[in-house]
Amino acid sequence: MANTPQSKKRARQIERRTEVNKARRSRIRTFLRKVEEALASGNADDAKEALRQAQPELARGVTKGVLHKNTVARKMSRLSSRVKALSAQ
Repeated sequence: MANTPQSKKRARQIERRTEVNKARRSRIRTFLRKVEEALASGNADDAKEALRQAQPELARGVTKGVLHKNTVARKMSRLSSRVKALSAQ
């Protein structure tokens, strides 16, 4: 358990940051889910729009330290290739 005043303060700060990061991660997952649902429905226009909205959210996750940049790059690459394949059909 935290003993010093500094360690107690750090514990409080970590608690607050954890809540904020949980909310950010949840928001990102929601945007990703919308892209996945659009892809599953087979609607290319909806999928394109959902991906266009998800990209800045993913990038924001990197800048805020919620996700690693390579993880986001991989997700965006895979999603965009799936959307492109759907549009080509």
